[in-house]
Amino acid sequence: MATDFDDWLTRTFADHGGFTALVVLVRIAEPEVKPLASTFLNIIGDEVDWAGMIALFAGSRQAWDGAAFFAQTDDGGPLENGEARGRLRALEERIRANRLVLNEGDFFDTFGRRLKVEEIAPN
Repeated sequence: MATDFDDWLTRTFADHGGFTALVVLVRIAEPEVKPLASTFLNIIGDEVDWAGMIALFAGSRQAWDGAAFFAQTDDGGPLENGEARGRLRALEERIRANRLVLNEGDFFDTFGRRLKVEEIAPN
């Protein structure tokens, strides 16, 4: 059965062709969302599915609850590694400063379903 992630990947690849995805894994312990690890992936087809992503993320050795994908589609194909690393570092800084930045990407839970970070009003 296709997940929200699978639909997103298929649609994004169909719309843009190859691209780079900046990926941030997070731990969700309400009311906190904590960034754990990040990487970038060059997407050159839509054959990978959510199960494949989970297998890839197992290599991080992190107990994660969510994964945010930020498709970099502005340069007409996958980014050079140096450019991807620079964008990933800038994204990490933005997320550390404001977790709502995760909503700018495509955010999924461990089942490949869409997630959204919501701001909690102070008491």
